Amino acid sequence: MPQIQTGNQPVTQITVIEAEPEKQHEALSLMAERAHFMARQPGFVSISLHRSLDGRRIVNYAQWQNRELLQSAHRSPDFRKAWRKFDDLTDQIDPHLYEVAEVLEGGR
Repeated sequence: MPQIQTGNQPVTQITVIEAEPEKQHEALSLMAERAHFMARQPGFVSISLHRSLDGRRIVNYAQWQNRELLQSAHRSPDFRKAWRKFDDLTDQIDPHLYEVAEVLEGGR
């Protein structure tokens, strides 16, 4: 379950992937496969995958206990083995690390 709160929080990586609409489904399937691998790595908190309704984007919202463990998971040969296939399915991959600045919730 994503932990979205200010203060003492996990590191958040948000990656926006652009792909042609006819490739979105296959790219999302490959990302889901990778997400299952990442879920078994040390420091994993959560991954949420989102697809745009126009078929052009996928957003990966990943949380890890800390930056070092996230980087270690990314360096894993098993994580990287499908990278070329993913490059063939996507036009642009834009990952960045974030921290939560403010949270508003309904009904409070």
